[in-house]
Amino acid sequence: MNNTFFVTGTDTGIGKTFVTCILMQFIKFHHKKVIGMKPIAAGVDIKNGETSNEDVNLLKYESTLQLELGEVNTYSFDEPMAPHIAAQKHNIEIDFKKIKMHAETLKNRADYLLIEGAGGYLVPLGESTSIADLVEELNIPIIIVIGVKLGCINHSLLTIEAILKRGQKIFGWVANILDNNMLEVNANISSLKQRIKQPLIGIIPYSPDQKPENLKNYITWPNDL
Repeated sequence: MNNTFFVTGTDTGIGKTFVTCILMQFIKFHHKKVIGMKPIAAGVDIKNGETSNEDVNLLKYESTLQLELGEVNTYSFDEPMAPHIAAQKHNIEIDFKKIKMHAETLKNRADYLLIEGAGGYLVPLGESTSIADLVEELNIPIIIVIGVKLGCINHSLLTIEAILKRGQKIFGWVANILDNNMLEVNANISSLKQRIKQPLIGIIPYSPDQKPENLKNYITWPNDL
């Protein structure tokens, strides 16, 4: 699937959806159609009388085309818990082929498709499967969101090592600054740049409300869109 990317992160809560929305805004600014997909989501909110996941809503909103929630999200669980535990609780097996078929359908409707994962790269999705296995099934390059905070270098290098050991391709990475009080932020990002061979796509400044508006200029795509 050309121009389709899987967005994973160094941890949960490090701004995958936030960064994905910024990437989508960047792509739209360059007059390309883009769709955001979050195949697996856990935790729902009630808004306008409807229950839905906040991350799914954001990706739906940023998508160029008008989509139904069910098109953006294949598996949704009410409880904010690890997806494999939620799936087991409801006797549901997460079907990778179903997600892939869904993704292929969406890709045919846009120039770009960004598929956001759940949690980090090795989050379990079943008794013996994980996000890493889903990426293997989709066979698409990965964009890594690195939450820049204390411990980010170790988390980042471990994530990259795990991806490369599986022979999967890293398209690039985004540094999302999470801690406004972190000492030597620039030095930490420089250390990451020295150790990560793949392109740095963007450095997103500290944003306490995690709103993606007006941040697309912080993205540098490695090649022509």
